[in-house]
Amino acid sequence: MAAWSVRAIIFGGLMTFVAAGFAQAQMPQRPPVGGFGSPPDAMIFYVARGAAGACGPGCSDWIAAEGTVQWDTHKRLLAILDRLAGRKLPVVIHSWGESNLNVATSLGRILRDRGIDTTVGSTEAEACNGKPEAECFALKRPGGPLDAKLSLSDARCDLACVLMLVGGVQRSLPPGTKMILSGMFIRNRLAPNVSDERREGLTVRFGELFRLYLRDMGVEPELLDIVDRNSESHRQIELPPAEWIRLRIVTASSL
Repeated sequence: MAAWSVRAIIFGGLMTFVAAGFAQAQMPQRPPVGGFGSPPDAMIFYVARGAAGACGPGCSDWIAAEGTVQWDTHKRLLAILDRLAGRKLPVVIHSWGESNLNVATSLGRILRDRGIDTTVGSTEAEACNGKPEAECFALKRPGGPLDAKLSLSDARCDLACVLMLVGGVQRSLPPGTKMILSGMFIRNRLAPNVSDERREGLTVRFGELFRLYLRDMGVEPELLDIVDRNSESHRQIELPPAEWIRLRIVTASSL
């Protein structure tokens, strides 16, 4: 088996771990973000601006993260953080779809390196009211700022969301959030078939890297044991709030 560098794995090499996320049934598929080869529904980032306290005490501006974590998502996160020139706005995550978990961990590391806080919720941009999704997407794509409000009534966090979330320095989840953890599996985005031998070796290697990531983020690596069991049983489970605290997915100061 060819050697796999840490950089290749973290930044979404051809062989990646993916996980199913929430379906976005109410919303038509959005157009590709980038150029050739860029998948539709890929996560975008834009600055949203609400009323005083819209995103917490003393917080009125935030970075909305919307979509499916894909192989090139880290580039868009770096771009908006660089554009903000050191302003540490919290990132509000709304993820869905079959996400690239290697890139989700890279997003988490970027957020931790930049000292960013994280939470979960849906951003509702005022400029999108009454507009079709493609037109709304075109308004968000340049990065904002857009006047908006946060909807926390049906907050959800899938596995990719969790891996992003734990990168936050302070990380919180709104009351009533549903944290649904699935399993994960190997995929080569350019070739559909992966041999059993190679799959087994990569699964072990990726597992080691994910455990290292969780430790570095201050999260109990037991979280990966839960995901591994889901992978074996091909199921999803809802993780209750008591487990968010015990596994240190959220920070004590956010409770």
